[in-house]
Amino acid sequence: MIDLHCHTNISDNSYSIEEVIQLAKEHGVEHLAITDHDTTKGLPSAIMLGAEYGVNIIPGIEISAFDFSRGTRAHILGYDVTPGHAAISQLCDPLIKQRHEASYHMVERIIEAGYDISWYGVSQYAVGGTGVYKQHIMHALLDAGYTSTIYGELYKKLFARGDEDKGIPKGLAYTSITYIDMFDAVKAITEAGGVPVLAHPGQMHNFPAISELVDAGLQGIEVWHPSHDTATEERAKAAAAEFNLLQTGGSDFHGFYTDSQRFHLGSKSPGLENLETLRSRAGRKV
Repeated sequence: MIDLHCHTNISDNSYSIEEVIQLAKEHGVEHLAITDHDTTKGLPSAIMLGAEYGVNIIPGIEISAFDFSRGTRAHILGYDVTPGHAAISQLCDPLIKQRHEASYHMVERIIEAGYDISWYGVSQYAVGGTGVYKQHIMHALLDAGYTSTIYGELYKKLFARGDEDKGIPKGLAYTSITYIDMFDAVKAITEAGGVPVLAHPGQMHNFPAISELVDAGLQGIEVWHPSHDTATEERAKAAAAEFNLLQTGGSDFHGFYTDSQRFHLGSKSPGLENLETLRSRAGRKV
């Protein structure tokens, strides 16, 4: 079994690298890509632990990017990137810092709104990672008794992005950050020796941008993802055929922070043939 989209507590998964690899082993996942958000920090450790557990670790990343011409987010996965490569750290480190600072301001607003949590308490959920995410804030609120789920009405109340055109207000703690240009993300992954792939385009409404991304060096598209229904998978396959893109898939596993617990590690396997194509593009063998 293969899973090409998975996170750890280096970014926004509740489980450590070792716990994730243990789970992969238990679920029969033989090839696992670690694709933490905007960092390669945990990859050397993951590769070593994977060898111990008999799970082949593919070093990856998921860059939190933006399509500025269309005003939509766009996540770019990178496979077989060189851990610690300057092209990635120079591009992504400022975003990591900005996200952490935004989380601090969000916690301040939540406290001002009357919720009994603290920045110190929230930050304990992110120990060992690159910073605090909204999931960590929600975990603190859950443990304080304000909600029974990470995602739900309270999450929307606090963090909704809003839509002025539709009259949808922003969440009371919503704080915007400036994401990375999607073309810069593709370029950085390529410079780091990796294979850039467009993540869950159905969820992010990125299909109109594919031709431009291909011109910039995009080499693949994520077909199988928990947010994709059958029709979206077929649309992604059609785009892959039109633009000669490799096809990937994965569970987008976030542990306790996973949006739907129905999707465990390996539940969106792209199959061995697609893995072989990916490894061939990266100049490696399965």
